[in-house]
Amino acid sequence: MKRLPASLLTLALVGFLGLGFGTTAFAQSALRVGDTVDIRLSGVPPEEVGQFSAPYTIDDAGMLNLPYIGLIKGKGLLANQLQTAIEQKLKADKIYTHPTVAVLVSNNARFVNVRGAVKTPMRVVYTPDLTFMSAINAAGGLSEFAGKKVRLSRDGKLTIIDIRKISEDPSKDFPVQPGDQIEVLQSLW
Repeated sequence: MKRLPASLLTLALVGFLGLGFGTTAFAQSALRVGDTVDIRLSGVPPEEVGQFSAPYTIDDAGMLNLPYIGLIKGKGLLANQLQTAIEQKLKADKIYTHPTVAVLVSNNARFVNVRGAVKTPMRVVYTPDLTFMSAINAAGGLSEFAGKKVRLSRDGKLTIIDIRKISEDPSKDFPVQPGDQIEVLQSLW
């Protein structure tokens, strides 16, 4: 399989995000602490829209603090689930009768860090279809100093992966998650 140069992959990704597809891809991932969501409200009096529509950040407790309704859970929800929860809360609290909420996830905070014995250590922009090997390839692929072991740090847990097993059987490649840290270890000789 022929690898594309990292510069071409970067250009393709920038083009993909620049065309507006980035928000859709990120909307398919569960929200995390620190994610910023842009909430837009419609179906209400125009003077009310500006008081509610704004960017909000999910706090350390996984919550969003919204006008009129206070705290609402954001962590672990998909964008459309959060949208439904906000709409239901606005209706249940009898604030609005027919609100329409749009939730757009900011794509600037979702990365996978790839470092170590790769040609171009970098932060790779996360997309839902990003796999372990595609993240390494986005960082230029393995350098001539790469060993057979790779450290994967996810949610405070460290896993050692034998990259040869994935290279020999691509079906063993697996999806990465935002915030993953991938470190390709150097060969001992």
